[in-house]
Amino acid sequence: MDLLEKLSRKIKVPKHGTPKNKRVLGISIEKRPEIIDSRKTFGHWEIDTVVGSKMKCDAVLLTLAERQTRFEVIFKLNGKDAKSVDQAIENLRKRSGDYFTKLFKTVTSDNGSEFSGLHEALQDAVDVYFSHPYASWERGTSENQHKLIRRFIPKGSPISNVNEAQLIRIQQWMNDYPRKILDYQTPHNCLAKAFQEECLVA
Repeated sequence: MDLLEKLSRKIKVPKHGTPKNKRVLGISIEKRPEIIDSRKTFGHWEIDTVVGSKMKCDAVLLTLAERQTRFEVIFKLNGKDAKSVDQAIENLRKRSGDYFTKLFKTVTSDNGSEFSGLHEALQDAVDVYFSHPYASWERGTSENQHKLIRRFIPKGSPISNVNEAQLIRIQQWMNDYPRKILDYQTPHNCLAKAFQEECLVA
């Protein structure tokens, strides 16, 4: 009782179970194949957004992280809305061309309203799964990747001020940075090897 923080500190009681999604945008992560958790197979991505300032008019980043190789793809969106995300996904499909289904097998998202059109946009080519609310550990790859992005774009910094050339440099740095978890290989090299093997199998 003599400690200054004693009376103001709230002790969190651990909750049992996983909270259910109030918004159902697609297939639950509960139905995602267990092999994806092992990271032994290539082509399984996590999608998320990175917010800069809290102003509604500020741009946001759309990020896609490949779970096995940690390869990162970054888009700058005009806003955090479903239309902007859908347009970015359409651009991604055009850029990938015939290789899209070799690069992307599944995508895991949260239940944010900006991803409300994700299932419809990808249902003909990719399986999309949605995580539980307040369960960021279910998309741990994205969370860790965002920490790297924050080295260049701290929280609260307007993303509208970040130009395309800067985003490309951030993405290249992340993909060319040797990772201990990859036996000190780079995500770029790991993705190239995995994609080559994928094409050989096909």
